[in-house]
This record gives sequence, C-alpha cells and structure tokens, in this order.
Amino acid sequence: MSVLMRATEIMKRPVVTLAGEDVAQIKDIVYAGAEAGEVAGFTLAGRGLFSGPRKEALPWSAVHGLGRDAVMIADEQALDDRQTVVEKGEARGGDVLGSRVLTDDGVDLGKVVDVILEVGRTADVVGYAIDSTEALGRDGRTVLIPLPDTIAVSGEALIVPSATTEFVTDDLSGFGAAVEAFRTRLRGGV
Repeated sequence: MSVLMRATEIMKRPVVTLAGEDVAQIKDIVYAGAEAGEVAGFTLAGRGLFSGPRKEALPWSAVHGLGRDAVMIADEQALDDRQTVVEKGEARGGDVLGSRVLTDDGVDLGKVVDVILEVGRTADVVGYAIDSTEALGRDGRTVLIPLPDTIAVSGEALIVPSATTEFVTDDLSGFGAAVEAFRTRLRGGV
C-alpha cells in the first residue's frame, strides 16, 4: 500500500530504530533527479535544541518504514556517509523548489512550492504543489499538478505536457486518481 504525502511533511520527522532509539531527524530530502522521479535519501540533523547537521545520511534503500510520525530504520548501521548519499542525488538532478512550471506550448502555470511523493516500497515524485498563475484560473492559489512518468528539468524551468492543466486538483484527496488518469492519457489511453 502506498500513500501520498507532501515532501515538507517529512522534514523534521524523527528517525527511530526498530529498538526505539531516537537517532536523528530528517533535515532535507535528496532527490535522485526529477527525470528519475525518486527519493535517493535524506540528510539528517541531530536531535535536541543545539544539534546541527550530522555527518551521516539515510539512503532510501535503508528506510524500513516511513510513517505519519517517524522514519523507521533497523539500526544505526543503516546510516551512510552524507557525501555519498548527496552525490547520488546531485549526479542525476537538482532542486526544483522555486522553479517555474511551463507547458510544452509555452504557458506559465506557476512556481513549485512543494513536491508530492507516493510513498510505499519506493518514494516516487508524482506531482508538484505550485503557486498558480492566472493561466490556471485558480486565483493564484496553491494547487497540485500531476507529473508524467519522466520529466525534463533544466534547473530553472520544468516542462510539462499541456494536458497537465486538465488534471489539476486542490488537495491530496483524489490526487492519486488524477495522476493515474493523466499518465494513462499520456500513454494513449482514454
């Protein structure tokens, strides 16, 4: 079973071992590139008021479970060198927050403010939350747009098919169905 969640909801979640030891908190998400649409892992911060970034990071492959209240790992052996995890993400893509979203026919849909993940055995990027432009007729509200299976990212703009505008939703409720319908249409389905 998979669930949809906003990437910002994962920030600051505690990382806890199956034995119950609270070892860190999520600092940031490392994406394996927008083209791959996957989460490579997480950078970590220590727990407590004066704790800073940790030298270790958590690769996605070592996540035992990502729940509403915590990220579970088997034990601290699951942590890896921070640079190793970060380089895996940087080698395939960059950060998309703040990027403009343009359709393939040149319409500016808005600016990315969050990433929507489908979390199960993997964590895949399935959409973005964007602050919409007038082109979407949503009065500048934050809306969710589905993404195709792969997408081109330049670092400044994301190019999506123009059909994206037909599958925009206002919240996560029903967004999974919108993503599936959008992808089916792109594959030539009804």
